[in-house]
Amino acid sequence: MALYSNHTGHKGVKLARNTFMIIVLVLFALATLFPIYFMIISSFGDPVEAGALSYTLWPTKISLDSYKFFFDYSEYSYRWLLNSLIVAGSVTVFNVVFATLAGYAFSKIRFKGRNVLFFILLCAMMIPYQVTQVPLYILIVNVFQIQNTYSALILPGIVTVYNIFLAKQFMSSIPNEILECAKVEGCNQFQIFIRVIVPLSKTVMAVMAILTFMDSWNTFFWPFLVTNTMDMQTIQVGLKNFRFANTTYFAPMMAGAAISAIPMFVLFFSLQKYFLEGVTVGAVKG
Repeated sequence: MALYSNHTGHKGVKLARNTFMIIVLVLFALATLFPIYFMIISSFGDPVEAGALSYTLWPTKISLDSYKFFFDYSEYSYRWLLNSLIVAGSVTVFNVVFATLAGYAFSKIRFKGRNVLFFILLCAMMIPYQVTQVPLYILIVNVFQIQNTYSALILPGIVTVYNIFLAKQFMSSIPNEILECAKVEGCNQFQIFIRVIVPLSKTVMAVMAILTFMDSWNTFFWPFLVTNTMDMQTIQVGLKNFRFANTTYFAPMMAGAAISAIPMFVLFFSLQKYFLEGVTVGAVKG
């Protein structure tokens, strides 16, 4: 009888704990999804000024006028999306290529000063993003004089220390015996990288591509600094044109935000397994 009571008590405690965890997780999920829900619901409102808009959690009517207003508002609405696609796509490709090459060099090639150089890169990771913006802006605008160009938008992000670190940690887990076999077969370093390392590193390359594209697509501050004409703005910067000193076209702004979020939803739902792998891909022993 006592054994049965103890078993029942433990089962009750476990059930209560699981129920509490589920409730907490559901609340966190609702808090996370609510801004997305509010953005989508607001985008179906009328393209009116913010002062005349009544905020509701459920729309009184569904209208696509705000989406039409977004594209008709400026002749550069489509250009903003194209600019974001060009910048994010270019930054992603450059990051995958350069970070993979650097990760291979740091993990598999022995050269003098390798550990010191990698330590310096890790120190650079610890510097806040905002600290580097002033000297970077001076370099781009005053020294190189490439403001308001695709080069100004792309060059500062062609490779990140985080991606190099991610690639290096992953490639460190590849057995050296595989590379030695390739050398015996007569492969040089470049052939080893192309024929051995790249096929084995598809997972980390996919993770780098996804995370880099998302980060570049959603960036607002840097494109805002280096662009001064509407035709070179990205979608995130272009949305600010719907806000004025005394007026905000709230619903069209939310429509533009909803459109800009589509690539992120597509990436997440089509490649979500890579997101899960990305949580632990850099945790392998190096």
